[in-house]
Amino acid sequence: MANRLFGTDGVRGVANVEPITSETALKLGRALAHVLKAQPARHHRILIGKDTRLSGYMLETAMASGICSMGADVWLVGPLPTPGIAFLARSMRADAGVVISASHNPFQDNGIKFFSREGFKLDDETERRIEELVFDDGALAHLRARAGEIGKAARIDDAIGRYLVFLKGCVPRAVTFDGLKIVVDCANGAAYKVAPDALAELGADVVALGVDPDGKNINLQCGALHPEKLRQAVLREGAHAGIALDGDGDRALLVDERGELFDGDDVMAAMGLKMAAAGQLAGGAVVATVMSNLGLELALRSGGARLVRTEVGDPAVAREMRAGGYNLGGEQSGHVIFMDHSTTGDGIITALMMLTLIVETQKPLSALRAMRRVPQVMENVWVARRVPLAEMPEVQRLIAATERRLGANGRLLVRYSGTEMLARVMIEGEDPAEIGALAREIGAAIGKRAGRPRG
Repeated sequence: MANRLFGTDGVRGVANVEPITSETALKLGRALAHVLKAQPARHHRILIGKDTRLSGYMLETAMASGICSMGADVWLVGPLPTPGIAFLARSMRADAGVVISASHNPFQDNGIKFFSREGFKLDDETERRIEELVFDDGALAHLRARAGEIGKAARIDDAIGRYLVFLKGCVPRAVTFDGLKIVVDCANGAAYKVAPDALAELGADVVALGVDPDGKNINLQCGALHPEKLRQAVLREGAHAGIALDGDGDRALLVDERGELFDGDDVMAAMGLKMAAAGQLAGGAVVATVMSNLGLELALRSGGARLVRTEVGDPAVAREMRAGGYNLGGEQSGHVIFMDHSTTGDGIITALMMLTLIVETQKPLSALRAMRRVPQVMENVWVARRVPLAEMPEVQRLIAATERRLGANGRLLVRYSGTEMLARVMIEGEDPAEIGALAREIGAAIGKRAGRPRG
C-alpha cells in the first residue's frame, strides 16, 4: 500500500489491486466507524452508495463488514449519483456517507470517498486519522464490538425515490418542462435510472442513452467524456437540448439544439449573470478554478459580478464557497455547485437549472450562451526538477513582460503539474498566434533552466 492513502478526492486505483481491495475496504470501514464513534450519538449509522462498476459489489460488501464489526449500522442504497449520497447522508441523519466510484475513469478503476453528516467531503484531519488506523494493523483489534453490539446492514429500497423528490424540489413549482424534448446520456453509470425519471416527471419528452449498465461499460464511449453520440442524437431527434453526465453523476455537459457544447464555464456564465441580475448571487461572485476561461471572468464583469479563482479541483472550489459564503461555483469540466441546493457538484441539478432558464426566458439554449471564449494555448515543458519560478530571473522577466502585453484582455498562468514532471504555461488572449509565441518563449526559458538534459 502507498504511504499516502487519500488523494485530493478520496482513495482511487485499479480494482482488486492495492489500495482498492476488499482487505483495504474492510479496514477503511472499521477505521471510519471508529473515528465516528468518538462523536456523541445514541447509535451510529453510515450510508454506502456506489456506481455501476463490477467491483462495486466486492468493495461495498467489504466496507459494510468493517463498519458492522465496529458496532455501527450500515444503510445500503445501491447505485446512486455521488451527490445523491451526500444528500441522503444529510436528510437521513447518517453519521457519514460512503461513495464507491471512480467517477469518469474506466470500469477497471474504482474509488472510495467519504462525506460528513452535513454532506461535505471529510476534512483533512479526519482523513488523516482514518489513514493512520488503516496502516496500523493492531490499532483496532481490541476495539471490535462485542457479539451483542455488532452492527446491522439494511438496504434502503426507496433511496432513488427520496433523491427524486429532492431533485424536483430544486425546480420552482411554477416551472414544468412540458414541450421540451431532452436527450440525456447517463454514461451507463450511477444516474442511469434517476436522471431520466427526474426529467420525465417534470414533463420532458426524454430520449435516454447510456442506461444499460453491465458493470463494464461505464463511461465507455459515452457520457460527459464522449459527448459525440449525444450531439448526434440531439440533431437526429430535433431535441431542445442534450445532457451528458459522467459515471458518478456529479458533472454534466450540455449540448444546445444546434449540437454545440455547453461546458461548465458556459453554465456558470449563464447562471451567474441570471442570478446576479435577480440579486441572488451570494457575495456577487462565482467561484472557479485557475483553468476556467478568461471569457467567463469578462462575462461576469459585464454583469457587475466577480470571478473568484481557486487551485484546480472541485474540492478546492467547495472549500472557497463555504469560506466566502458563495452559492455558485464549479469547473470547466462540468462540476457545478449550486450551494443553495446541494453541497457538492450535481450533474442533474446543473441540467435542471439550465432547463429552467430555457423555460423562464422562453429562449433556446443556444441563445443563452453568455460568454465569448477567449483563445487559449497551453505549452507543456518536461522538467528534471521543479525549480521554483522565483529562482529563475529570466522566466520572471518574461512573465512580467507578457502580463503587461496582455493587459486586461489576457491572462497568463505558469505552474508545475501536480502529477507529472511538467511545467505548464497557459496563456489566453485575443491573437492565437501571438499568445502561442509568448507561451513557447516562456516554456523555452523554463526548459533551459529546469528541463530534462538531452540524451
